[in-house]
Amino acid sequence: MPELLHEVELSRRIAAPPAAVWEVLTDLDRAQERLSQITDLQIITDGPYALGTRWRETRRMMGASETQELVVVDNDPLRRTVTDAIDGNTRYRTTSILESLDGSSSTLLTLRFRADVADPTRLRRLAVKVVGPLGLKLTEKSMRIELDDIAASAEALHRA
Repeated sequence: MPELLHEVELSRRIAAPPAAVWEVLTDLDRAQERLSQITDLQIITDGPYALGTRWRETRRMMGASETQELVVVDNDPLRRTVTDAIDGNTRYRTTSILESLDGSSSTLLTLRFRADVADPTRLRRLAVKVVGPLGLKLTEKSMRIELDDIAASAEALHRA
């Protein structure tokens, strides 16, 4: 049974309708220019963003770059999308939830990040206890930047 490493959930009100927010979330061709933490992105599958879409992205995090392959594991257009990335025995899951506000003129975007480890060792459990709080703070900081970038891009798209 996987063991939870950590989970962070943050929300932000965006002054743009869900369609604009959805476009920013799912337009992988423009993700690198819209999301400041992404330094490289390569789409692996053909076709529009949908269940099963795969890509490899490199992000700048904590002064270093890390590349992950992501896959869409759940997708309800304009409402919710879920992606997974697997690194060794750790699964990283990001859920993006869009809620229409103010008669669809604004959106509440909630990002939920969860990291689970399959069969954690004693050393891994100890490491999580020791560095877990720092990991949570860094994850939260990264998610706040992501929310700010998504909001700025969606609001600009909506004004255009």
